[in-house]
Parts: sequence; C-alpha cells; structure tokens
Amino acid sequence: MAGNSSRRGAVRKSKKGVTVGSGGKRRRALEGRGPTPKAEDRPAHKAYTGGTGKSRSTRTERKAPGSDQVAGRNAVLEALQEDVPATKLTIMTRLDTDERVREILRLAAQRALPIAEASRTDLDRMTDHAVHQGVALTIPPYEYADVPELLQIAADRFETPLLVALDGVTDPRNLGAILRSADAFGAHGVILPERRSVSMTASVWKVAAGAAGRVRVAQVTNLNRALTSLKSQGVFVLGLDADGDVTTRDLELGTEPVTLVVGAEGKGLSRLAREISDQVVSVPMAGRAESLNASVAAAIALYEVSGVREHRGLR
Repeated sequence: MAGNSSRRGAVRKSKKGVTVGSGGKRRRALEGRGPTPKAEDRPAHKAYTGGTGKSRSTRTERKAPGSDQVAGRNAVLEALQEDVPATKLTIMTRLDTDERVREILRLAAQRALPIAEASRTDLDRMTDHAVHQGVALTIPPYEYADVPELLQIAADRFETPLLVALDGVTDPRNLGAILRSADAFGAHGVILPERRSVSMTASVWKVAAGAAGRVRVAQVTNLNRALTSLKSQGVFVLGLDADGDVTTRDLELGTEPVTLVVGAEGKGLSRLAREISDQVVSVPMAGRAESLNASVAAAIALYEVSGVREHRGLR
C-alpha cells in the first residue's frame, strides 16, 4: 500500500521468478562517505592528535638528521669523560646497572644532558645493531678542523709538527686505531680527504676509545693539494709504503716537521701521493708477511718518529 513504511522494495518479475528490490540501500552505499579525513583526525592513525594539535609520540626512537650514536658502556663513558659533544643519552628500559652505567648517568646529569629510555629493539635500530650494552650517546655531526689549525696546535705546544694523512683509508676501525696511536705518540692531528675515505662516525669514536676527543681531525677537498701546500710551508711529506726508499729505523727527517701519509688498505699509497712524498718509508719486517694493516703500520712509524725526537730532545 502506498505510504506503508514497512514496504521492503518494489517487486520485480523476471525469468528467475519474483525478486524484491533493496529499497535504495545499494544505491546509497555507492554514494561513498565523502573525502578521507586527515591523518591527525583519524583515531586509529599514529599521527592522531585528538584535537590537541600535538601528535602522539611513537615508540620507535629515531636519530636526528646528521647525528650519530656512540654505543657501548665503555665507549659512552669515555666519550662523556672526554667531554665529547653530545645531545642525548639513551638508556635501555629496565637496564641492569653497574659502576660504568652509574658513572655515565652521573656525568650526563652533570652536563644536563637529556636522558631517554628505549626498548632493546629501538636501541638496536638507533645504533644500527651495534653492541650497545643498553646505552647509546647521540652526538652531533663532527666539526672538522682545517690544516692550519693542526699546525697551530703544534705551535701552541712549542713542538715540531707531526701530522698523519690518510690516503684512501676507508675502514673506520683503522681510523679509530690511528687516532689512538696519534694520541699515544704525540701527533698534532689527522687529515682526511672528503671523498673515497672514512669519516668521523660513531664507529670511529668507539674504536678510538677517547682519543677522538683529544686528537683533532681535518677534512680537505683534495689531499694531494693539501700535501703540496704543507710542503710549501716547510713540512716534509713521508709516504708509508711496503716498497720504501728508507725504513722507519732510518728516519733522518723524523726530527723535522712531518706529515706521515698512510695508504689505503691493500692498495697502499696512490701514485700522486707517492710522487709528492719527499721520502717513501717502509716498516722493516723479518717474517713472511708482505704488508701490515694500515693502522699497525702507522703506529710503528709514529713510534719511530717519536723515538727519534725524544732521543734528540725535541719532546
């Protein structure tokens, strides 16, 4: 009957028999629900603000753009002790503390560093799955020195300049170890090229074990040009290579202002660096080994230079 609110729909006769219409329900379903709401207006979305204008914090910890992480209890403790620039300390939730962790927390509080908690999963992600032992220190991008600053460090100490330049070294562990040797044997700085070279990362800070805070690192656009400039200022360039003109035990130039150039792992000195070098120096070896790791060779050469200078009363 017309006007009957209980009417379910028009009746249609077809070959399949009598069927009842939907009463317009299907047509209305096809009309849609309008435009999709913004993410911050959808309660199920992680960006939902609930009308406050502030998005909910997510569980996943992320590194700030350009920042890096020093991971591991010893590495973090030494970084804080050496007053390495840092922006945040992150501690794993429900971490079992020891003497190192207590000292880390004390130093962080002393420096008024923000301290955050994170799950093991988040810390793994933040540190690129390094062995963090439940602690990580966020450090800003390294502020490189320039070469004149390294020479000024030697001048301020009234010492003969001793620098180390890395020619194509790409392993951060080698740079970290070289920084330790540079610190141990009195070098005034390390020079890195911008391209095809290792840079100052958290991995380097960890291997250097505090030395990265004591030895300045300069970065240059063109290493060969920087070496040529140093030569013009009276600094001798000594290339370190297995096929050398002299050995580290016969370093007559060791008492002079010196830049020791360490070649790449496996490849050694580049052709241009060899041509620029005033001398090519090798480490004498009595065994069957054909070459040494770059950081080991650098440590031996620095030790020999330090010994020559000490013997001549230059230190």
